[in-house]
Amino acid sequence: MLRFVDTTAQEAGAYAEFAGEAQLERLHELAGRLRGLRLLHLNATPYGGAVAELLNSVVPLEKGLGLDVTWGVIVAEPAFYALTKRLHNALQGAPEFHVSEEEGAAYIRHNQMVAKAIAGNFDAVIVHDPQPAPTRSLTGDNGARWVWRVHIDLSAYNHEAWAFLSQFIGGFDAYVFTMEKFVPEPLDGARVRCFAPAIDPLSPKNLVLPGDIADRIVRWLGVHLDRPLMTQVSRFDPWKDPLGVIDVYREVRAKHAGLQLALLGSMALDDPEGWSVYEQIRREVENDPEIHLGSNFTGISNMEVNAFQSRSDVVIQKSIREGFGLVVSETVWKGTPVVAGDTGGIPLQIADGEGGFLVRDEAEWAARIDYLLSNPEEARRIGQLGRDRIRANFLITRLVEDELRLVAELT
Repeated sequence: MLRFVDTTAQEAGAYAEFAGEAQLERLHELAGRLRGLRLLHLNATPYGGAVAELLNSVVPLEKGLGLDVTWGVIVAEPAFYALTKRLHNALQGAPEFHVSEEEGAAYIRHNQMVAKAIAGNFDAVIVHDPQPAPTRSLTGDNGARWVWRVHIDLSAYNHEAWAFLSQFIGGFDAYVFTMEKFVPEPLDGARVRCFAPAIDPLSPKNLVLPGDIADRIVRWLGVHLDRPLMTQVSRFDPWKDPLGVIDVYREVRAKHAGLQLALLGSMALDDPEGWSVYEQIRREVENDPEIHLGSNFTGISNMEVNAFQSRSDVVIQKSIREGFGLVVSETVWKGTPVVAGDTGGIPLQIADGEGGFLVRDEAEWAARIDYLLSNPEEARRIGQLGRDRIRANFLITRLVEDELRLVAELT
């Protein structure tokens, strides 16, 4: 089934203080070339993940530029999501991958329904990630241009998973990855483009919260502001290593009495594994009142995430694999230092001493966090240093410019 997400339009001029006049002119010029083109963004969930968050900002800005843009979501049965979650994990390096007859049939059936629903109705389609990838091969040739936008880390992909997916993706006109090292070698390099995701400085998660409001939100969720706070914001996903975060917290707490930990995440429609991971974490932390666990099902919205990213002494991103990690740019944009794994797209966003620290060895996690907690003035300086990097490279206006340029090139 295909459902459409209702979004408003966001005038490009609202970003003038962040983007600059030259970039806004380029956006309007590209939009003028694409006027009248019917563009569809297609993904697997309207909430709970980075892709949904991106589209919640990208689609309104493209509409604000005068484009005819639609956001469609594939809605399916549990067998579909069970397969696509395993496929996602295998593409990020999980060693085993299999497809049951029921799951394979569900994968094809739901993409067939979407293909039928969109056939002939759009001039360009941007398909996000593996869940709706077969839609292209099932639609046939009708003059539309198709882009497959991959947001995950394929640097160590499972070859069985790639072989399964490859049968559906040959017909795309372009393939977009975050980094060159994510591009599987079998793909036609002439059709590959690389550009990174970006954050929206005007979204509720990233706008400037008055200090007293941020304090009130954090206190409301049980945090004591007179004691240090460490936070990780992510999906409840093994690739984010939430149990490893708890281990690091306990190690650091031995030196920093009163340290608090917040683990904030969101459940997504296309992620059935999230609930089991959440339950593992809940059991692990239930006897520690200094660990605050929250999700979009317990009142954690973008505004709460904003407050925690703004008011934390340090934010950790203990990713094992990471397509990009929007939360890194979100946090550095607020001037808060990040200690993050040196993996995937994270090193694009910060460098050692500029926005935070990259961790390359397990033993470094506690030491880096200890350093920032022990040197609060230096921590603030490091956090602020990364903000200019985010402004120059990872704001939504740059992403939309890259995207519209690609669509204009194809059409």
